[in-house]
Amino acid sequence: MKVAVFLRNRRLENDARYIGLVGKFVSNGCTVYEIREDRCIEPGTDLFVSVGGDGTFLSSAAIVGDAGIPVLGVNLGRLGFLSENTVDEAVDEIMSGKYSIEERSMLKAVFTDGAGDGLQDICPYALNEITVHRAGPAMLGVDVSIDGNPLPTYWADGLLVATSSGSTAYSLSAGGPIVMPESKVLIVSPIAPHNLNVRPLVVPDTSNISLSLRARDEKVFFTIDNRSMEVSTGLKMEISRAQFSLKRVRLSSSNFIKALTTKLFWGEDIRNGR
Repeated sequence: MKVAVFLRNRRLENDARYIGLVGKFVSNGCTVYEIREDRCIEPGTDLFVSVGGDGTFLSSAAIVGDAGIPVLGVNLGRLGFLSENTVDEAVDEIMSGKYSIEERSMLKAVFTDGAGDGLQDICPYALNEITVHRAGPAMLGVDVSIDGNPLPTYWADGLLVATSSGSTAYSLSAGGPIVMPESKVLIVSPIAPHNLNVRPLVVPDTSNISLSLRARDEKVFFTIDNRSMEVSTGLKMEISRAQFSLKRVRLSSSNFIKALTTKLFWGEDIRNGR
């Protein structure tokens, strides 16, 4: 097996857990090489290992793109929903074949008016979410249409469109629902809305979502996962499911509900016992 290992935080190069991870793969007969963010994946790579936290996993998704190489997240960070596995369980279960491959939907952003001319400088695909957010003190008016059907204008700090994978990320902080990762849906959530009568909306992941803005400021922030840029408030953008998915390695010991209860303390209540 040929394994690419990606470590975004170079300060962890001397971490005993990282050294142990590489060593365990090598001792099991794997060919291991390190990869940087310049996307230089070597031909014949069988597995891409993201080492760090969820931010590192998002960078890994951008590097892998549509190459179809399975991505395994190993957690050396903090929370870790995408990168939830420890070093020991990761190598042991991979080498014993105790894993499956999940197909995680990706988002694609396309500017339709030239307002995002700098988009070519960053990967236009997102695993978690795409957002627009005010850059100045004035709130934004965000006009949204779903498959050509307009919604009432959102007046807010911004708006995000998330995948089911992103339901436990920024969308959760914005009051969005928790969605099982295998659900084929997208989440439209306002960020700090000034309308008291608007709520996050769940739509099929086959939907085409169009955005335009009403704003006093000349610029807004536009983010694709952990990458960002400033764009004109005159932007018109379309967001849809990408034509490819991310192949995420899920170990046999992995469980989404267990992750919710242990990492987010979901339903923590003294009446529930342990």
